[in-house]
Amino acid sequence: MGAHTPGRGSKRPNGAREAEILDLLQRADGALTPREVTERIGGGLAYNSVVTILTRMHTKQLLTRTPRGRAYAYAPVTDDPGFAARRMRSVLEERSDRQDVLARFADGLSTADADLLRQLLEPDQ
Repeated sequence: MGAHTPGRGSKRPNGAREAEILDLLQRADGALTPREVTERIGGGLAYNSVVTILTRMHTKQLLTRTPRGRAYAYAPVTDDPGFAARRMRSVLEERSDRQDVLARFADGLSTADADLLRQLLEPDQ
């Protein structure tokens, strides 16, 4: 089977679709329903596919949802820097050698980033 079905958007990895939808939701003025996402996303993505992706992202705690009419409206739980911080924490939490991981991370920081991190960790100094 080919990667493109006539009349439909090209086949893309789920992570790419999630990232695309997350970016759309982050740029929106507020929460969007699946119909609004479908209309804005373009690329021939079916409404049912959008509902599935949004539901999965909600299950992963990437999105909040609130009832709006007969549907839900979805919004990101945080902004892009917040998601990056969540990924960093997730990687750290998966490791039993936290001290070593943090030490290697700190060793790889530029002087400017190390100074910024010090300021963030010790704001009164």
